[in-house]
Amino acid sequence: MKFPVIPKEEYAARVAKLRAKMAEKGVDLVVGFSNLLDPSAVRYLCDFSAVNESAAIVVPAEGKVTVCSGQASMDFAEVTNRLEGSELKAFPEIGEVSGFEYNFEGQMDFKDLFLSVKAAHAVRKIGILGQLIFPAVIYNKLREVFPQAEIVNFDFEFYEIREIKSPAEIECLKTCWEMVSAVFAEVVPAIREGMTEREIQAMFEASMLRAGAESYVQAFAPMVASGPKNSFISMCRSSLRKVERSEIMSLAAGVCYEGYNGIICSPLVLGEIPAKIRDAVKCAYDALNHASALLKPGVPCDVVLNAYSDYLTKYGYIEYCPYGSLHSTGMLECEAPAFSVSNRREIRENMALCIDAYFKGMEWGSFRIEDCYLVGKEGARRMTTYNDGALPRIFRF
Repeated sequence: MKFPVIPKEEYAARVAKLRAKMAEKGVDLVVGFSNLLDPSAVRYLCDFSAVNESAAIVVPAEGKVTVCSGQASMDFAEVTNRLEGSELKAFPEIGEVSGFEYNFEGQMDFKDLFLSVKAAHAVRKIGILGQLIFPAVIYNKLREVFPQAEIVNFDFEFYEIREIKSPAEIECLKTCWEMVSAVFAEVVPAIREGMTEREIQAMFEASMLRAGAESYVQAFAPMVASGPKNSFISMCRSSLRKVERSEIMSLAAGVCYEGYNGIICSPLVLGEIPAKIRDAVKCAYDALNHASALLKPGVPCDVVLNAYSDYLTKYGYIEYCPYGSLHSTGMLECEAPAFSVSNRREIRENMALCIDAYFKGMEWGSFRIEDCYLVGKEGARRMTTYNDGALPRIFRF
């Protein structure tokens, strides 16, 4: 297995792309925020991902970029920040959430940083990255220093920059996809009746770390949801419930490598498989393959989404499909921009995508089949290989 990294010079190129988008939209300053739920905004631009704290980045239209760390993560920021020419500062506003007071020499306040930006730049319009997690303590100081400036959500424009993957990103994603495929191939055959969901989760985590992952996928631990009640929960924490024979297990696990994510979701039944479960899994598997065959550059996404829903309608499972099946992936497991029937977003070469066939609410339980795809010139290639080999064998279809 290869262990590629993003070249240092690519981070400066990403900032240049962001600044080009800022110029296009008339934005004079971008302020990005990241936390453990979404480390991507800051990490995408400099490779720093805070530990036990949050992070921020301040990008004026020209001049020096400021990478912002909490006090405890400052040492880590010094060794991981790879944005050439940037400055690194520590701020208590993004330190430990308890407000722990560090006797830390040289730390700043965001108000002081914004005042220094104001002295050096004319700022009429400000873009925010990470709007859904952006903290009031920073936003209020931004508004105080720039009372006349227009503040806008800049997430959509930022995700537009990120949706087409570079060659280096694709190599990192390939490692994720190879890694998570190997993890499932190792762990699933070792699952036994009587194990708790958390025991199985531990097997996934141990396997991915041995393989070279930095962590599980952003931002959830491996989910092992068993039986009709637990599998009904879409996003969950594995419990102490013991798995049983002839019941559905919904397995969801992914790896994070160099900030990039690869995931697989897969159903499993130990022992004799009830016909109703086998039939539903086969339909989901076939629907996923039917839709993925249409993932080609230039195709509007509604063609793919309608093909998926039409297939489920034809075979009587549409009432168990709570939402559409297609999303982007990268530094978040589920990235924007969104694909929907209404927006008809076009599939483009070098997009990294996931198709999520989610069946929810049958009397015996719920499950997902999810795989990762890379869009090439002629079409999409399934990059996570486990489901394609294992599901027909396990469920005998």
